[in-house]
Amino acid sequence: MSEVTTHQAQDDARNEDILIYVDGRIVPKAQAVVSVYDSGFMLGDGVWEGLRLYDGKWAFLDEHIDRLFEAAKAIDLDIGLDRAGVIKALTDTQHTNDMTTDAHARLMVTRGVKTRPFQHPSLSQQGPTFVIIMEHSRPRIPRPITLATVPHMRGLPMTQDPKLNSHSKLNCILACIAAQKAGADEALMLDVHGFVNTTNACNFFIVKKGAVWTSTGDYCMNGITRQKVIDLCRANDIPIFERNFSLVDTYSADEAFLTGTFGAQTPVGAIDGRVIGTGELGPVTTRLRALYKELVVAS
Repeated sequence: MSEVTTHQAQDDARNEDILIYVDGRIVPKAQAVVSVYDSGFMLGDGVWEGLRLYDGKWAFLDEHIDRLFEAAKAIDLDIGLDRAGVIKALTDTQHTNDMTTDAHARLMVTRGVKTRPFQHPSLSQQGPTFVIIMEHSRPRIPRPITLATVPHMRGLPMTQDPKLNSHSKLNCILACIAAQKAGADEALMLDVHGFVNTTNACNFFIVKKGAVWTSTGDYCMNGITRQKVIDLCRANDIPIFERNFSLVDTYSADEAFLTGTFGAQTPVGAIDGRVIGTGELGPVTTRLRALYKELVVAS
């Protein structure tokens, strides 16, 4: 079985010529570089946000910009632009690249260039680094994702809060590597109490007897798509539970799916070698996909 990821996209030759926003300039890919002294490169000291463009509109733009500024405040980082300035940088990059739909943007802000190659934030004295990578991107996930449970956990907030979209992703990368070594596409991560939590890249849901379950949210990224699915369930009389549940509950689920800005709702076919339901896209996931598309159009 060929490897699949939750961020797999169709090849698009136009991405060879994209222009990238770097600190107020929009430049060709080859010129989009940052210093080796940059805090993000050295230490993962920064935050990021991902957005998708549908028919000329950035889906749920306000929520994404809110989350970016909240994350920056949490790590005591001044982005250097106000809200309007960040949105202008985003739309300027979009228009310069002549993108109208099926595009993905990654906004990245670090504490900037350091005077010396050490940890202390006071060594970042030149202001933040702000980059926007925008690509033509149509998801191409040819089959349901397979997951493997890994020993890497989503940890406690006093270590590295899993709600934070930080540049420090090594824990999740190691989880993904472990899953791939086990023959799966991506990792299913537990929380500190051993309950099913999230994957290395996306939020996780199961369906049992028509009801949708997801984690309590205490130890997972505060996913915007996750919250939209929860809201859609509540608005459309689909039972939804944010609760603790175990791998035993998960293995016997009728359906499982992932949520994220890139793939929206991605079906899961197997976990730890156990087929989930039929192993294919299920009826509840199909319905939620349709409701989500309607929400995107209406937003």
